Amino acid sequence: MSLDELRAQLSDIDRDLIELIAKRQHLALEIGRVKRTAGVSTRNFRQERVVLQRAREAAEESGLSPDVAQELMLLLIRSSLTVQEKQRVAAGATGTGKRVLVIGGSGNMGRWFVRFLSSQEYQVELADPNQPDDSLAAFTHYSSHRESDLEHEIIVVAASMEPSRRILHDLAEIRPKGLVFDVCSLKSPIRSGLKALARTGVKVASLHPMFGPSTELLSGRHVVFIDDLGVPAANDEARELFAPTMATLVEMGLESHDRFIAYVLGLSHALNIAFFTALAESGETAPKLAELSSTTFDAQLDVAKRVADESPRLYYEIQALNDYGTESLSALLYAVERLRSVVRAGDERGFTALMERGREYLQNRRNEVP
Repeated sequence: MSLDELRAQLSDIDRDLIELIAKRQHLALEIGRVKRTAGVSTRNFRQERVVLQRAREAAEESGLSPDVAQELMLLLIRSSLTVQEKQRVAAGATGTGKRVLVIGGSGNMGRWFVRFLSSQEYQVELADPNQPDDSLAAFTHYSSHRESDLEHEIIVVAASMEPSRRILHDLAEIRPKGLVFDVCSLKSPIRSGLKALARTGVKVASLHPMFGPSTELLSGRHVVFIDDLGVPAANDEARELFAPTMATLVEMGLESHDRFIAYVLGLSHALNIAFFTALAESGETAPKLAELSSTTFDAQLDVAKRVADESPRLYYEIQALNDYGTESLSALLYAVERLRSVVRAGDERGFTALMERGREYLQNRRNEVP
């Protein structure tokens, strides 16, 4: 057979695969409907293990790498869970007849909340000085929250941190009747605004979605709720928005949140910024490094690239506005200096101790993650 004929056969197989995946997706929706009717959880880890083991065994029988089959099935499982979760969220329709205002709705996380809340049939409106893109054209848009009547059941503050602080103080003066919550990555910069709302009797909550705006499946994702604002009913109402999802809901105090975020976000961001800064200032050209890349280097480069593509302003705020931010940066500086000192001293025992301590810490972390 000619090369063109072989490629034509391959194209036919690809088309068959796509059709089979589409059929699987439709079946996953039906399974999700049955689960919902029976009150069964969307995700079943035991069944997932069965599916993966079955795929590995079938691959071995067919002469295919079991790892390839497993990766494919993991992708399909994730896709099925995504459509089932969206189906469950939409089926709840908890927002029917209720209004929501997303302040900062043209931003990345603002758009995420617009989509998320509109999927629950809330009547969503946006307030943002920036003109929304075409994907938000169907939603009512205000250039400022002051242009709205603020008679909404829910007001989401999804602006960056300094504007959020001002908006929260402004809402404390207006005293809206509905639930008000922010989604800022840090809470110490907006602490005064949150407390002002609580003092004036507003139903205020504060949460932090620990995922980015491109996230579709919330299984394995965390949403942190600040539980020490003194308005537990508001926290309960905010938590209910995520009840149909598979997100893990976590509660903690404001100060604890920012101390942990100094490491979860601040340290990880700083490590990657330091990594690509060292590369950019090394004098080594990117094409040459690409020729000599390794598995570890490529994986780190991939993460660093995603960090470099993010908003410099947001990442600066996460570093500079956190009351606990310098703690994690000092820890990073100390760790790098320790590594440098054992290497310069030719201290293999000290180097091994660093590796072993890290291995033990990471192993313990894996054992603690559900």
